[in-house]
Amino acid sequence: MKERARNEILTVSRTLLKEMAVIIIVAAIIGLAWNRRMLVESWTGMVNRPAPAASPAAARLPLPLGIMQVKELFDRGEGYLLDARDAVTFAGGHLKGARSFPLGEFEARLPEFLKQVPKTMPLIIYCNGYGCHDSMDLGKKLIQAGYWEIFVFEGGYPEWQEAGYPVEGKKP
Repeated sequence: MKERARNEILTVSRTLLKEMAVIIIVAAIIGLAWNRRMLVESWTGMVNRPAPAASPAAARLPLPLGIMQVKELFDRGEGYLLDARDAVTFAGGHLKGARSFPLGEFEARLPEFLKQVPKTMPLIIYCNGYGCHDSMDLGKKLIQAGYWEIFVFEGGYPEWQEAGYPVEGKKP
């Protein structure tokens, strides 16, 4: 009786192992067939990866920065500070080292800006704080003009001045 039970278990085990082997072999064949092109390319070293699609400028947006990030870039002397406010407001006070680039004068100032500032230069744009959208709009236009690294300091001049960081121009 024990011998018969043992034989049945062995028979069932062998059958199960054969079925598992068939399933694994079939799955491997399907996997190889499905990924044949990729496998051949990687084995031959002729991988034809499509180039990453350059995102159209219209789809890109300036990235927001907080005051700590801007201060860190300022301290390291990295990036080009742009004030998107009008010239009178700029003269009344601005971040130390910032250049005036009023949104309303974009078309007139762009040609000279293109000559002076490489398109690879990180640009940090600000205006009058969270309610002011000139910095974001200027950033979008500069992206359209071909600039790649555009950041918007959302807190702008008010947050910078309130933090006691270096400013230039008339002080109220």
